[in-house]
Amino acid sequence: MFTLAELEAAARLVHQAFPPTPQIAWPLLAARCGVDVHVKHENHTPTGAFKLRGGLVYMERLQRERPDVVGVVSATRGNHGQALAYAGQRHGVEVTILVPRGNSAEKNAAMRAFGARLIEHGEDFDAAREEAMRLAVAEGLEFAPSFAPDLVKGVATYALEFFRDAPPLDALYVPIGMGSGICGCIMARDLLGLTTQIIGVQSTGAPSYALSFAAGHVVTTPRAETLADGMATRVPDAGALAIIRAGAARIVTVTDDEVAAAIRAYWQDTHNLAEGAGAAPLAALLQEREAMRGKRVGLVLCGGNIDLDLFRDWVAA
Repeated sequence: MFTLAELEAAARLVHQAFPPTPQIAWPLLAARCGVDVHVKHENHTPTGAFKLRGGLVYMERLQRERPDVVGVVSATRGNHGQALAYAGQRHGVEVTILVPRGNSAEKNAAMRAFGARLIEHGEDFDAAREEAMRLAVAEGLEFAPSFAPDLVKGVATYALEFFRDAPPLDALYVPIGMGSGICGCIMARDLLGLTTQIIGVQSTGAPSYALSFAAGHVVTTPRAETLADGMATRVPDAGALAIIRAGAARIVTVTDDEVAAAIRAYWQDTHNLAEGAGAAPLAALLQEREAMRGKRVGLVLCGGNIDLDLFRDWVAA
């Protein structure tokens, strides 16, 4: 999909907008997990999530190759939309975002604050995505998918930073939404010639990639029922699945209760607030801590954009 030189060039582009995010070995978290654990803090980007990296790379390429583009449209539960809105504002490109009805009020507000035109449609992400694709044709807009080479290359820059800054990692736990994050980690690992196991994490209520990984082909689910909205996907991307099946060790599924416990653990041990998908890797490690004992493990805290009401009702309760 890209070379190491191209990945390093993407990192330089990303670092024009913000510096590398920290990776920290928190002693209380290590004691809780019983392993040497290192956290990559993608909750410290200007949008509070890793997706911004892909948005910056995507928008720079689009503006360079198609300076007359009318605008960009996409669908999201929040972080992908914030990334496109931020990058679009930076590059002078109009951005329209489709979200499902009942989407996070705070993420909606953040996307509008970054300049996006926000439209609510459908009951879930996949319904919003179908409407975004229809709108692209109707209004002559560029449809920005949630999984694409630009996005993978952009988000792979966090893995490049992590693998180069942290001590050698035996395993890295990564949440799966549409797949750009885990595919970026697999690509960066392989380009650097490392042997780190990449372990995907999904919700038990939205296990489409886990089912597809086991079956060897795309398996869709009728619903995606999880409070961790960054993992609420019911239709996997076939290209992402191929990379995951070739490069991931396994996919672990976690319950919403386990994710809530992991959010609380992050707050207690590091005073960092994680959104559901951001805490899912920690939930998976806690589930597998006996098997991982004695190993050095990386966790991606991919975002911190959780609504106050959701935090209060789901996590603090």
